[in-house]
Amino acid sequence: MYWQPSLPTANKKVCNVDFINFALTSFTTFFATIGPVEAAVLYAGFTSDLDSSERRRLAVRAIVIASLILLVFTLFGQPLLSQLGVTLAALKTAGGAILGLIAIDMIFSGPGSSSKLTPKEGEEALIKDDVAVFPMATPLLAGPGAMSAGIVLAARAHGDVVQIAGVLAGLGAVLVLTLGLLLVAPELARFIGVTAQRVLMRVFGLLLAAIAVQALFDGLHDAGLAR
Repeated sequence: MYWQPSLPTANKKVCNVDFINFALTSFTTFFATIGPVEAAVLYAGFTSDLDSSERRRLAVRAIVIASLILLVFTLFGQPLLSQLGVTLAALKTAGGAILGLIAIDMIFSGPGSSSKLTPKEGEEALIKDDVAVFPMATPLLAGPGAMSAGIVLAARAHGDVVQIAGVLAGLGAVLVLTLGLLLVAPELARFIGVTAQRVLMRVFGLLLAAIAVQALFDGLHDAGLAR
């Protein structure tokens, strides 16, 4: 007689797999949409005239604000849109389209064109006293792409607590990594070259493109437009 795992053990393994899968997918998606390396390089420029203690304070503040924004959109974005009559299929399709456009820009953009700020916003950022809220927290960290990613990833979880936890774990890991890069932004800006930054951006842009296409497929399937 062969031993067979009990049902609770089997369910635990499935939960662990779901958590890991969603955490990895979320980490990749949020890394691509938040752009920790790009944000750190821009942050070094915005705070070049500040001392190290002030840069650390602003970095922590920016991450806290961005975390709150993305947490709200991830947990409550889809229910809010549902109250407005937006179906889950439409949400997945729209989110996939937005992420796809961001991925295309990441893959094919030339030097200097991948910044999330318009020239006017960049000029305003350089003269603001507090760059933690604008432009760091939003739109650099918690921008439209990251907000859309949070909503789409949470929608794909279909209310499953384990999968939602995986999404939040992936988001948390990216934000912690981003904070670490912001704290060493001047050193990072000097160490990393433009070429390395572009290569990293294109790699994650390709991964984001695949996730975007899958979101589109899921949305079309849920709408009954594709098998």
